[in-house]
Parts: sequence; structure tokens; C-alpha cells
Amino acid sequence: MKKYILIFIGVFTIAFHCAAQDNFENILLADKSDSQKLLQAYFAPGMEGLINGMNNGWYHTAKVHKTLGFDFSFGANLATVPTEKELFTIAALGLSQNISSTSSTASTFVGPDQTTNFTVKTTIDGNNVSADFSTPGGITGDLPMSAIPAPILQFSLGLPGDIEVMARFIPTIGFGEDDGEANMFGVGLKKEITSWFGPIDKLPLHVSLLAAYTKMDVSYNINVDNANLTVTNGLTKFDLSAFTVQAIGSLNFPIINVYGGFGYSSGSSNLKISGQYVGKFTDDTTQQTRTKTLEIPSDFNFESKGLRTTAGLRLSLGFLKIFGAYTLQEYNTFTLGAAISIR
Repeated sequence: MKKYILIFIGVFTIAFHCAAQDNFENILLADKSDSQKLLQAYFAPGMEGLINGMNNGWYHTAKVHKTLGFDFSFGANLATVPTEKELFTIAALGLSQNISSTSSTASTFVGPDQTTNFTVKTTIDGNNVSADFSTPGGITGDLPMSAIPAPILQFSLGLPGDIEVMARFIPTIGFGEDDGEANMFGVGLKKEITSWFGPIDKLPLHVSLLAAYTKMDVSYNINVDNANLTVTNGLTKFDLSAFTVQAIGSLNFPIINVYGGFGYSSGSSNLKISGQYVGKFTDDTTQQTRTKTLEIPSDFNFESKGLRTTAGLRLSLGFLKIFGAYTLQEYNTFTLGAAISIR
């Protein structure tokens, strides 16, 4: 079973999809505490990378629009995955003695496409039973530039007082074979403060302060009936939020605009799994199949935060602006996009 966990389709078919590989739900065969640790380790780099990407692409100049001037921007942020985030060390998770593996490491969500085998032991009605399952491989081979993409679909409007407001909005979109849904909403505020520095307002230099917030919600059904697991009313929900504050500057020339910023970003994500999960185990003595309603971890929390520095370049071709930037942060991020800009 392939699960499309995140997908957003913008006006120009900028899309992000992450396919959690076959049978990641089988991790729930492990004890509740063990499955919590395994799923947390598996998904964390994907969630952290997406948080870092969501906080990018808010600006391509420090200069604000004139009153009622506006632009419409579209593009993508590509958060690169640090090599050390592609695998997790199994022993470091502190798993119980009820679960074992012959491997020392396993792939994360954004790691190589290689599965890792586990054996879990438990009891059902006093009988010793066991089950084998594999944690899924990662999707790094399917990602553009081996980076986690997050979309830019943004409208900016100039207001009096050297202020510019920004909004990102993607309505609820259905996707995939499991009736998945996704949406995104974000707001930002940019205040130009060039005039605070006296004579430099006569130069092509512009300075602004920026604050922005983004929220993303994703949900999809889990429909499984295989040799290891049967699921009823299975549902997975991701709630992500990201916030950034930055001081930004730009040198605005007729065709070329050089811009950059320094600031702080933070974000968090919550994963909830609901439904009824029945595991199928093999009796160690009789080799018969025995079933057990599984306890499932319901809440997983992920976060990413830290300082960030951005450098970018914009090409102005009349109303059309083409821009690109690179941000140094926990997951270094490329930003590529274009804007239709008026006033």
C-alpha cells in the first residue's frame, strides 16, 4: 500500500508529494511505546524539513509596495536533508526487549529506499506469540534534488505607512486513493524601516522587518487488510505550523535586485493516528494465527527551530520578477519562484 502523505497542487502544478512506503502501519504491531519511538524516528526528518521549507519564500525584496500595489508569487522551497537525518540508529531509541532486529540502523522517511526487518514478541491469552514486520524505506530518490518541497502561492498588498501584508492560501484539496485532504494558510507582515536610517533612503538600499506564520493540515484514511494487520476506520492527521521573524535588506537596481535576511524560525508538527487496529501473530508453539487489538500511540510531536540567514537574487523583467535564494538553517533551503508585480 502506498500512502500519499502530503500533496499540494498550486496554480502552475507545483506539487509536493511524499509517499510513505508500503506497510508503515505494520510498525503498530510493536508494543505501544516501541511503535511510538519507531514512528517518531521515521517521520521526524520529513516533518522538520517541511517546517523549514514553509518558513521560506516570503520575500524577494525588502522594498514594500506602494499603497494598493501588489504582487502574486508562485514557486517552491526545497529543504535539503542533512546526511545524518537519512538513517536512525535503532539502539539509540531505547526499545524494549520485546522487539529485535538484525540491523543496527533503519531508513527515515527521507532516507534511502531500503526496508529494515523486525521481530516482535508478546503474549495473547497466556500464549507466546510473535510477528515479523518491516519498517518502510525512505523516499529520497523520489524528491527533487533530494530535498523536501514546500509550495509558494502568495499574494502581497501594499498599505499606507510603508507596510505590506502577505497571504498564502491553498483550499482543501482531495488527493490519492485513500480520500486524503490537504490545505494551507499563511499570513505575513513586512514593514519597511529604511527612513529610520536618515540619508540612506536616497540610496537603492531598502531595509525591512518581516514576521510570517504558516499552517498546513493533511489527513488521509488508512485502509489495510494484509497478513499482519486489519484496520477499521483508520485515519492519520498531520497539523503543521511554522513562524519566522527576520530583518531583511535589498539593493534594488533597474534589472537586478540583491536581497538577504537574518532572523529566527520555529515550527512544530503533530501527527495523530486513530481507528481500530487488529494485529495477527503466530503462536510460537502451535504455529496458529492469533489476533490482538493493538494499543496505538495517538500523538507524535515534531519541532524545528533556530537562526537562519538568506541570500538571494531577483531579475526584473517589467511586471515579471524571477527570483532565487539560498537559506542557511537546520535544513538548508533553496527557493525558486516568479512573481507578477504591480507598483
